[in-house]
Amino acid sequence: MIGQTPTGALRLPESVFEGAAARAAQSYWSESWERMRRNRVGMVALAFIVLMCLLAASADLLSTYVTHWSYREQDLDQAFGLPSSHHWFGSDELGRDTLTRLLYGARISLSVGFLTVGLALTVGAFVGLVAGYYGGILDGVLMRLVDMLLSIPSIFFFILMAILLRPNAVTLSCIIASLGWGSLCRLVRGEVLSLRSRDYIQATRSLGAGDLRLIARHLVPNVAPVIIVASSLLIGQVILAEAALSFLGLGIQAPEASWGNMLSNAQTYFVRSPLQVILPGLCIFLTVLAVNVFGNALRDAFDPRLK
Repeated sequence: MIGQTPTGALRLPESVFEGAAARAAQSYWSESWERMRRNRVGMVALAFIVLMCLLAASADLLSTYVTHWSYREQDLDQAFGLPSSHHWFGSDELGRDTLTRLLYGARISLSVGFLTVGLALTVGAFVGLVAGYYGGILDGVLMRLVDMLLSIPSIFFFILMAILLRPNAVTLSCIIASLGWGSLCRLVRGEVLSLRSRDYIQATRSLGAGDLRLIARHLVPNVAPVIIVASSLLIGQVILAEAALSFLGLGIQAPEASWGNMLSNAQTYFVRSPLQVILPGLCIFLTVLAVNVFGNALRDAFDPRLK
């Protein structure tokens, strides 16, 4: 209860000060995580992403012990089969089990998404940090390089790379990342430009801290929330890009299974077996939707202005 001191001043209860001290002691990351946990839609999206990753990682085990079919294995007597005890989600034009191919397609699509973002993030963050921190001629040269990179028509570049290289998960990730790091680089550079003139950076430099320490200990942690949010949103774009390239025949090639080439194979047989179009399309839609919803939830959680 609120009391009075001997001098007549109001005295607040100790619980008020304890709560204020607890709030003051809470770190930026823990506070952001608390806001993330309160976002139920974002947590549902995160749970769906984790579930898809677990299914993709255990595709071999599920193929052996659950579906009992390999993604390459054909059963011509069951071509365009309807869902049954032998093929839970039906079979395609060659009698291959649709559920098994969806599981392996999830492995390819998610692998390409995460690997591409990892490569683009490594290159883009490094170039953005260097350009934003040092500025001057180096910044001008690097940004003109990024401008030239972003001006390349992506579809022509992908066609050229598909001719020169046989795309698999790794090469396709490298191809997409080679054009995708430019946007991340600009984002990181802009954030570094706004941070390097802050008072705490100037104070740390005046105490004798070197460039490497300033970048690693002060700039990177402050840029990390922006990078995390941008990366989470980029994963959805990469999954769509992989599906589009595989659909056009420029991505993962048969007999490897990906959601994109499953759609490409099924377009001829849509009337005969609509499930062969609906199921991979639904997987792409739900996964990209979950990634984008989770990315928006991360942005809301890490933005202190939305507290």
